[in-house]
Amino acid sequence: MLYPQIENTVKSFDFKQISEDRKAVLQPLIDFIQTKVDSNLETRLNLICTHNSRRSHLSQVWAQTAAAYYGIKNVSCYSGGTEATALFPMTAETLKDTGFSIKTLSEGSNPVYSIKYSADGLPVIGFSKTYDDDFNPESGFAAIMTCSQADGGCPFIAGAEKRIPITFEDPKISDGTPQQKETYLERSLQIGTEMFYVFSQIKK
Repeated sequence: MLYPQIENTVKSFDFKQISEDRKAVLQPLIDFIQTKVDSNLETRLNLICTHNSRRSHLSQVWAQTAAAYYGIKNVSCYSGGTEATALFPMTAETLKDTGFSIKTLSEGSNPVYSIKYSADGLPVIGFSKTYDDDFNPESGFAAIMTCSQADGGCPFIAGAEKRIPITFEDPKISDGTPQQKETYLERSLQIGTEMFYVFSQIKK
């Protein structure tokens, strides 16, 4: 179902590399999704970071891909920031290098991308927005805080049914260095591995 290159990447994911401490951090997200699945309700995840430019988009795309891969139905993944900037180009490039089909829908200071993980799946629409943007759900969602700055700066997310901090180190630290491409890929694969672990634990 996934594009072949993404499928190969997924096969390389090793859940044993996730520490027990980290699995404990991921458990509240597993519990939230499982409760929704058990109740036959839609699972809405809003993955939030300060600028909605890097980690939140990677998390959104990998979570949506993992839900499709494991056949967990009625999962809708969104992303947002505490402020809107732009989806950082290296974020889109990293996903493209992993096998995602990326199409630019509009140019400008905040480009809009279509990001597809399979030929038949609906695309994830990627652009920078605030977490309470009209594009995102108003209520009944889990707010997944993917950076410590947003986690600390946003103690209350209106409409969130649950708030779950799952923070990742910012690949931005490598911007402008020879390690940039490698750092972004490393962070993307970490997020991908953890999102796939989460959805692998869901009992249908």
